[in-house]
Amino acid sequence: MMIRKVKNQIRVVGFDDGTFRFKGRGKTILIGVVMKGSQEVVGVLSRWIAVDGWDATENMIDSIITSRFEDLRVIMLKGITYAGFNIVDVQRLSEETGLPVIVVIRKKPDLNAMREALKKHFPDWRERIELLDKAGEIFEMIPGKLYYQSINIPPKQAVEIINITQKSSLIPEPLRLAHMIASAVMTGESKRE
Repeated sequence: MMIRKVKNQIRVVGFDDGTFRFKGRGKTILIGVVMKGSQEVVGVLSRWIAVDGWDATENMIDSIITSRFEDLRVIMLKGITYAGFNIVDVQRLSEETGLPVIVVIRKKPDLNAMREALKKHFPDWRERIELLDKAGEIFEMIPGKLYYQSINIPPKQAVEIINITQKSSLIPEPLRLAHMIASAVMTGESKRE
């Protein structure tokens, strides 16, 4: 899992989800964009995940290990909650794919508010809170604007990879494109980042 030297063309997959409605639960699309650094899109992965379900981690693992992209070095996530409160088990994602995980977050999450919402709305709130806590420390990269978590990768290297994968936005390009594709699949056109 160790990355000796971070190259400009490092192969990264970034995951984001599409929009969804809470009423009637349902599913939304999960998109993974595979890129060389911030420059070249190499491929796209997709799966359907349940709103407020338990299958985001499983689908990310499956999409990576069954894909043709054998030279991936890093997984990037836009937060750890997908499709509502379908929370990613970042430790398991890293262990089962053999890849480090970098979680990129725009607004610092209010973990206490999230815990309260989980307690109020989910009978299995303890397991969901455990996944939030397992994700580890949230580091500030750009005060008030960009935060990250690093799983099985040193924080300094995580910052280096975030910087290499940024292009025209604070959000790394694989995540930005995954967001655009996912929203286009669900609504007919891409939404602004």
